[in-house]
Amino acid sequence: MTWVPSTYAVTFAAGMENTKWNIEASPFTCKLSQDIPAFGKAIFEHEAGEPVLFYLEARQRDMLRGNAELLAESPSWRPGDANLPIARVNLDQGEDRVMVASKDAEVMLAALYQGKFPTFNSPKWLGSPSSLKVQVSSVNFQKAYDDYQTCVAGLLPVNFRQIARTAVLFNSAGTDLSDEAKERLELISRYVKVDKSVVSIYIDGHTDSQGRRLQNRDLSKRRAQAVTDFLEKKGVPNNMIVTRFHGERYPVVDNKTAEHRARNRRVTIRLDKEAEDNGDFPEENPTDASQQ
Repeated sequence: MTWVPSTYAVTFAAGMENTKWNIEASPFTCKLSQDIPAFGKAIFEHEAGEPVLFYLEARQRDMLRGNAELLAESPSWRPGDANLPIARVNLDQGEDRVMVASKDAEVMLAALYQGKFPTFNSPKWLGSPSSLKVQVSSVNFQKAYDDYQTCVAGLLPVNFRQIARTAVLFNSAGTDLSDEAKERLELISRYVKVDKSVVSIYIDGHTDSQGRRLQNRDLSKRRAQAVTDFLEKKGVPNNMIVTRFHGERYPVVDNKTAEHRARNRRVTIRLDKEAEDNGDFPEENPTDASQQ
């Protein structure tokens, strides 16, 4: 159903004279934001390894209620341009924030670059009969967008959540790293060399239950050392790495099937932002990188 405006709409928007785009740039996140006077902020955020997202932040939660139609509206000085419908948005999403899907955030960026104004139109504002309009201005956008794109081009390929817990798998009795494992470890090394808050890397080698216990302990040691050696060759400082090996002691699943044994032939890599000593027991909640 198409939103029909009431006779009077309460509008929140930056004027031409005070529209300002702000850039926050780092290898981890790029933010492009605009202050909306008396309302809050409009923010595009692109985190490393993730698609871009957009959200509205309101100073008061009560300002965001019900549903809204998101349009890319043409400015008043371009009366011949048609408005572009983008999405229907639920305003009742959280404490003070309204999120827009990534695909719609991309449409909003394109619309801003073309000079349109992404606008949230809601039929009700607070408890009044007036409708609500929250508008993101495209004034001064193109220069800010160029800076934002420069930031995005420099983002790391992954974020901390994506690599904080990783498992690489091995063939039966094998210690060689697969190409997929090397690619994953390359990502880890790139990230660690940039994020100075990462202080420790715990590397834990494991085997399945096939073979003798002492042989499996040695095999798990050689697997863990293969991962350690690779990271050190990529420039990760040795004093950050804690290398441990456990043989068959800590299976993630039973060893009754070939599929389960393949999951147990692994080295786990855990990145920590605080140094800790948890003894010989590895943490078994890695991202399964499915490297074999």
